Amino acid sequence: MQLSFSFPRMWSIATKEFLHLKRDRLTGGMIAGIPIMMTLLFGYAINTDVRGLNAAVFDEANTSVSRSLVAAARASQVVDSLVLASSPWELEQLIANGKISIGIHIPQDFEQKLALNQRPLAQLLVDDSDPAVLGTARGLVASSVPESGIGNSTRGTFEVRALYNPERRTALFIVPGLCGVILTLTMVLFTSIAIVREREKGNLELLITTPLTSLELMIGKITPYILIGFVQVTLILLLGVYLFDMPIRGSLTDLYLAVSLFVPSVLTLGLIISTIASTQFQAFQLTFVTFLPQLLLSGFMFPFEGMPVAVRYFAEIFPLTHFLRIIRGIVLKDASLFALTSELWPLVIFFILGITFATLRFNKRLD
Repeated sequence: MQLSFSFPRMWSIATKEFLHLKRDRLTGGMIAGIPIMMTLLFGYAINTDVRGLNAAVFDEANTSVSRSLVAAARASQVVDSLVLASSPWELEQLIANGKISIGIHIPQDFEQKLALNQRPLAQLLVDDSDPAVLGTARGLVASSVPESGIGNSTRGTFEVRALYNPERRTALFIVPGLCGVILTLTMVLFTSIAIVREREKGNLELLITTPLTSLELMIGKITPYILIGFVQVTLILLLGVYLFDMPIRGSLTDLYLAVSLFVPSVLTLGLIISTIASTQFQAFQLTFVTFLPQLLLSGFMFPFEGMPVAVRYFAEIFPLTHFLRIIRGIVLKDASLFALTSELWPLVIFFILGITFATLRFNKRLD
């Protein structure tokens, strides 16, 4: 064993590694790309100060003072768009379907309570499946709301009614979301190395000589992982129910139907990566580069409503963003899959575009 250290030998190895990095454009791009992406995501897109929540109001009193109360809520910038509801039940349904985060119910005896100085005057129905929304709603309750013709502030104007997680248990928010996060990471990782592995082992040339079409190859590659996705979701839900006492309020049939759309959509992202990467290591790199924005911008870790509008539009591209709304809606809010249709069609579109792009990329590489 040689114990002497030779600087020229060491430098020759370092030079060889520098040349390798220079030729490997993907790794070279990530050297600058990952710090830039992470800095922009955390510095610009991530914001825990939630503002501009979608809300609805059911004003049974319908007086000038009740309307001023609604105007004061809007002026607080906690709520943004306000739609009119026809009943407290409709407010709850809008929240369950993910259309709004806060419902304002002003009762018919609002003026009478105001005259007698009774509190609370009105009720806030809050989607507390996201703890950040509940915290923001409580800030609205504590704010001073002006009254028509009365100079005193009205702390305690609103009574908060937390609909789904009144105990504010973090596990109820995190565990359903983990189904989407874990599926996104594992499914993309599995399929991103699928084509690359065949190429590195020399099996791809054998497949090319068969009558197998590129589309058949792509579909065949992802089919086993669809079944694996169902197994993973089942394991996560079982752990959530038996270890964290997580309720499943909605239909399991609806949940698994949603999974059957979500898993193929994220698998196609892995196929796209597998047609871009030349080695399994590059496939791993690209998988994590595409995973980070989804993890940070989908609403899993940080409030979706707190992000800039441009970032929210960008996040709508990700299948994970839509699946989080679906699974939290079904598991925590007893929402039906039919009511969540607006979150399903983006998954279908992503799958169609993804499988088409992956197939075309694969054909191009064969040429």
